[in-house]
Amino acid sequence: MRKKRGGRWGKKYEDKRDWKEYNEELVRRGELYLSLDFLERWGEEVRKMNEGKRGRPFRFPEAFVEWMALLHVWFFMPFRQMEGFLRALSQHAPLEPADYTTLFKRIKGLKLDLSSTIVAGSDVVIAVDSTGIRVTNRGEWMREKWNNHRGWIKVHLSVDVESKQILGLEITNEEVGDADMFPSLLEQSKANSKGVIKVLADGAYDDRHAFNLLKKGGIESGIKTRSNASTKSHGSLYRAQCVRERQNLGYKEWSKKKGYGKRWGVEGVISVVKRIFGETVRAASIQGMYREMRTKLLAYNILLNMI
Repeated sequence: MRKKRGGRWGKKYEDKRDWKEYNEELVRRGELYLSLDFLERWGEEVRKMNEGKRGRPFRFPEAFVEWMALLHVWFFMPFRQMEGFLRALSQHAPLEPADYTTLFKRIKGLKLDLSSTIVAGSDVVIAVDSTGIRVTNRGEWMREKWNNHRGWIKVHLSVDVESKQILGLEITNEEVGDADMFPSLLEQSKANSKGVIKVLADGAYDDRHAFNLLKKGGIESGIKTRSNASTKSHGSLYRAQCVRERQNLGYKEWSKKKGYGKRWGVEGVISVVKRIFGETVRAASIQGMYREMRTKLLAYNILLNMI
């Protein structure tokens, strides 16, 4: 009789999550939705924004606009409904409600800074990956039926495998390859941390330019090379060295040595972002799609560091 395997890969799943702590984290997440700290700085921030400004003065501080942008992506709230929300809120809090046109223009002009959402760590191990985001929620069958191939946008991420913070991100169309975005993700990760010591990535990043960047920066490679890869340099001595190491150790031992299993940290972040914010974007223009997705990813970091 065949022995029944327990769980994935033959191992019984062990739930190590502290559910009491996790439930409290979810409760604290709700506090952020109505965090009105910007009210204390409203007058001072508006005054500074209008110093030396010509033309119509600003009426709403940047912190308020950022908060509204987060509500926009958290609750899928259209701009007209956001105006109604502020009207109701102004009856209970000392703020001036903005009209939907002002909200749209100000949110559109926001400079979304990834670094401001990060608590920098040192000796960071990052995992790199990408995922597709649908540009419509009408379903694949409709794309085929009506020949409406609007395509996808592609999110490229680098994630700290311990803190699960997003340290680097790029948003492109579906035609851009993963390896093409690797240099930017690596540079952002280095800038947003106190030092990257290792990079974990799947075979899509098995590229000599990526290995050369890691060698130049003194960063250990945890990039999965192809099983039949050539041991010749072909423009990257470091890649050839890594190929020989994997072949000598075998995949299982190589994976264990590199801690390759931690690469699933980036897969987990992608899963969380899609569960919270959905797998589609609603904006019509390509720039609007990129801006919407970037806002969602920054919102993830903000939520993560709050809890």
